[in-house]
Amino acid sequence: MIYLDADACPVKAEAERVATRLGIRLLIVSNGGLRPSANPLVEMVYVPQGPDEADKWIAERAGPGDVVVTGDIPLAAKCVAARAALLKHAGGVLPPANIGNVLATRDLMADLRSADPFRTGGGKSFGKADRARFLDALDRVARAAQREVK
Repeated sequence: MIYLDADACPVKAEAERVATRLGIRLLIVSNGGLRPSANPLVEMVYVPQGPDEADKWIAERAGPGDVVVTGDIPLAAKCVAARAALLKHAGGVLPPANIGNVLATRDLMADLRSADPFRTGGGKSFGKADRARFLDALDRVARAAQREVK
């Protein structure tokens, strides 16, 4: 199964393409506002409004043989602990051995950002190369997860 943390996720369509190609169920988890898919492999899961509700829902269910797509590092840490495979929106894999360092770096960067009153703008834009990298990575990770449960 693929769990997609869909709030602010730029790769919903790409995840659906991979799930369809591999015949894997895709759960798109959000607080609402997303158009349902007609694809029988895709299920929309709407969680209550509130901070981290989608993250909590995914963390309670993901486990071995599952793939979780998220940009949320605390959610990633919980899913790694549950032995699910993790993938970031831009295609980066979050291996279990690195999750502690990634979580610590995230916390450090949040502290640095909050200390800079002159910071402007956001991150870089999400482009075609990012989408292609994500498609390739999700295909590889999902195939590996399928082999794991067989």
